[in-house]
Amino acid sequence: MHPPRQPHGQPILMGVPGPALTAGTRALIRRLQPGGFILFGRNLAAPRQLFDLIAELYALSDTTPIVTIDQEGGRVSRLKLIGAEPPSAAQLCRAADADLIREHGALTGQLLALFGINLDLAPVVDYAPTAGATADNSLRDRCYGATPDEVIANAGLFLDALQAHGVRGTVKHFPGYTHCARDPHGELPRVDRARAQLDAEELRAFRAFTGRADAFMVGHAHFPAWHPEPVPASLSAPIIRELLINQLGYRGLVMTDDLEMGAVATRYGARRATRQAIAAGAHLVMFCHNPACAELAHDTLALMSAAELRPALTALAAFKQHLPRIPAAFDAARFDEVNARVKSLRERALTLAARRG
Repeated sequence: MHPPRQPHGQPILMGVPGPALTAGTRALIRRLQPGGFILFGRNLAAPRQLFDLIAELYALSDTTPIVTIDQEGGRVSRLKLIGAEPPSAAQLCRAADADLIREHGALTGQLLALFGINLDLAPVVDYAPTAGATADNSLRDRCYGATPDEVIANAGLFLDALQAHGVRGTVKHFPGYTHCARDPHGELPRVDRARAQLDAEELRAFRAFTGRADAFMVGHAHFPAWHPEPVPASLSAPIIRELLINQLGYRGLVMTDDLEMGAVATRYGARRATRQAIAAGAHLVMFCHNPACAELAHDTLALMSAAELRPALTALAAFKQHLPRIPAAFDAARFDEVNARVKSLRERALTLAARRG
């Protein structure tokens, strides 16, 4: 593929409405040339329909697009709407069987590759100090352990197996949602943890993945350790550029969580959030729901200088260099086979977890 006609659209990861593109959405994608697309339940009606939708997104893109989805397991498994639900991270941890976690990663990679989904927004690298969520902070059943070391071991098994099947993985939610008391989907949570605490615990897990994860997702919590004022981590230069890139030495793709979430949207518009995220060191800004927000982000990026955009465009070009393309046709028989194995995995994980109490 040739370079995109409008490279300033590349730092945008956008959602699209519905299971099929409208003429208006097609025209918008052709004009914006976003770097990638994120899929949700509203985009899923049937396996072949999903493949056809993704194939059209590829066809509309000047460069191979990032096509991503939240396929963690359990309740955060978008593909359960058209197939079996995989076990959650918490269920796999209760089963206490490394082979099951490894199998979950492998089956997730096989399943996503069938559709041309080349990046999974998993695994979660936050930890849960208790058996469930510590608060209403969006993490219920999504964590791979009660300690950073458990998460490093278990999330690492999932990630390695996922990547072995050609799908890239994202660790989230940097620098850590573990001690959030509120869900950032609704409002900005505050994490009153000293830097020494964060370094010893939350960041211990993330540090283990700086040389392994293809992408890091930065969350929306406010960390007074870096900002006395309520600035989300996703828009923070001290957290993204100084901590993640300079101090931890991460050289992969850095993306924000959805900038339409309440933690950001109630304080910043799409234009301001886009500019601040890119200025802070993010390479990819995420707008999951309203295409108008992606359009505002595009207009903002078009006004930024080449020097301001260079780090993001360079990182995206490197990320896309060996990105696999969508298969030539949808393999329905293979989907049925993998889907049956996902169902079996869940049943075995739940049975083993029940036996272990």
